[in-house]
Amino acid sequence: MLIIDSHLDLSWNALGWNRDLRLTAHETRVVEAPLAEQGHGRAMGTVSFPDLRRGQVGICVATFLARKNAKGNYNNLDFRTQEIACAVARGQLAYYRQLEEDGVCRIITDLAGFEASYGAWSEGGEGEPLGFVLSMEGADPILAPSHAERWYRDGLRALGLAHYGPSAYAHGTGCTGPLTAQGRDMLKAMEELGIILDLTHLADESFWEAAKLFKGTVWASHNNVRAITPADRQFDDDQIRCIIERGGVIGAALDNWMIVPGWNADPANRPQVTLAHVVDHMDHICQLAGNAKHVAIGSDLDGGFGLEQSPSDLDTIADMQNFAPILRSRGYSEEDIAGIFHGNWARVFREAWGG
Repeated sequence: MLIIDSHLDLSWNALGWNRDLRLTAHETRVVEAPLAEQGHGRAMGTVSFPDLRRGQVGICVATFLARKNAKGNYNNLDFRTQEIACAVARGQLAYYRQLEEDGVCRIITDLAGFEASYGAWSEGGEGEPLGFVLSMEGADPILAPSHAERWYRDGLRALGLAHYGPSAYAHGTGCTGPLTAQGRDMLKAMEELGIILDLTHLADESFWEAAKLFKGTVWASHNNVRAITPADRQFDDDQIRCIIERGGVIGAALDNWMIVPGWNADPANRPQVTLAHVVDHMDHICQLAGNAKHVAIGSDLDGGFGLEQSPSDLDTIADMQNFAPILRSRGYSEEDIAGIFHGNWARVFREAWGG
C-alpha cells in the first residue's frame, strides 16, 4: 500500500552525512562501517531511495535543514549566521533539483503534480519517480519574510518556524518564548503565498501564538503525544485538539525517545520499542478526534539517528508497511489504514492546493 511519509531529512543525509541515497540502506551500512564509532546512526541508516521504493513510500515531505546558531558547535547543522544557513539550504535545493533532473524524484508543487504522483504510486509506482514535497525545518535559511516568495518559487510548500532552540522567527524545542516580530511577519507572507505551516518543534507559547495568527493550512509533520511520552517535543492534548479542529494531520514519528518514556541510548538500560508503541500514539490522537482522519506517518527516520534509536522491529523504512497488521489488530478498518498510510495527507494537500 502507498505510504506518504511527511518528514524525511534526505538532503541533510546526503550533504551533511555524505550518503549516497541511491545505495540501499544495507549497502550504506557497509560503506559507513569504519565510521560507526562517530554515532549519529553511522553504519545504522534505514533510509534510501531503493528502500523507499521497496516499501511503497512513493511520496514524502523532503526537508531543508540548516540552523543559525552562533553558540553552536558548528557541526553539519548549526552555522554562525543566517547567510551561511541560507547557502547550505540552497545547496540542499540544488541536490533535490539534480535528483529531479536525473529522474529519481518529481518535485511536487501543485495539485496537478500531486495527483499525477499519487495516482501512479497508488497503482504500484512502477517506473515512477519518487514524489517530493519540499519543506523547511526551521526557517533560518529564509533571511527575511520578504525572501519567502523566492523560496516559494523554488518549490517550498511547507515551513516550520523553528527547530531546536530559538530561531530568527520563533522559539523551538528545548526553550520557551513567543514568536518574534519577524515570525509574525513570516506568517503573513506564508498565508499570502499558500505555504503550509508546520507546527512541529514550536515551543508552547510560539505554538499557540502561531495557531491563533495563521489562517492557512496547518499540520504537524512529525510529532507524538505528550500524554504518553512527557516532554516539550511532544504535543499535549489541547495542541492535538487544536490541529484536529483546523483539519490538520499529525505524522507519528519513529524516534524512540519520542515513543516510550524513559528511553535512553544506553543499550544495557534501554526499554524495548516496537512499531506497536508508535501505534499507541496514533490511537491516542484518533481517540481525541473520534476518528482516524487526523493521524498519519511522519517517520523522521535517519533524522540524525539510525537503527540504534528506531523501533526494534524495523530494519529499513520499507518495514513501515508492518503498521498495517498492528492497526488491524487494534480494530482499525481498511479505510482507516489507507487514510493513515496516505489518504489523510492526500486530503490535506488537496485542501491546501485547491482540490
